[in-house]
Amino acid sequence: MSVLHRYIGYSVPALFAVLLLWTILSLIRNKQPNDWYWNVLGIVQVVVGLQVIVGAILFAAGLRPNPNGPVWLHYVYGGLFPAAVLVAAHRVARRFEEIPWIVFGAASLVNFGLTFRALQTGLGID
Repeated sequence: MSVLHRYIGYSVPALFAVLLLWTILSLIRNKQPNDWYWNVLGIVQVVVGLQVIVGAILFAAGLRPNPNGPVWLHYVYGGLFPAAVLVAAHRVARRFEEIPWIVFGAASLVNFGLTFRALQTGLGID
């Protein structure tokens, strides 16, 4: 199961990077992203939820990451903060109905950094 957690862990920051780059490209082109953007956003949200569930199962089984720093960083950066950022992005995007994709692009930037750092702490990279 920890191998599954690792592979999902690699995919989460990668998916957030895809959304971020897609947002930047859409801004450069001055054109809204197509429907696949929203599909990828939905996929990344499901993958984050799946990652949290698998991580909770590993935690309950007694398996812990081996970080050089505080262990709690892995949990906070990998699950709590990204979920909170996504919830906040949904709330803020309702106010900006014309450009919700920019809100999610900003959330993707933040979540890329958070989940990348969670991956680093989980792998024991300082």
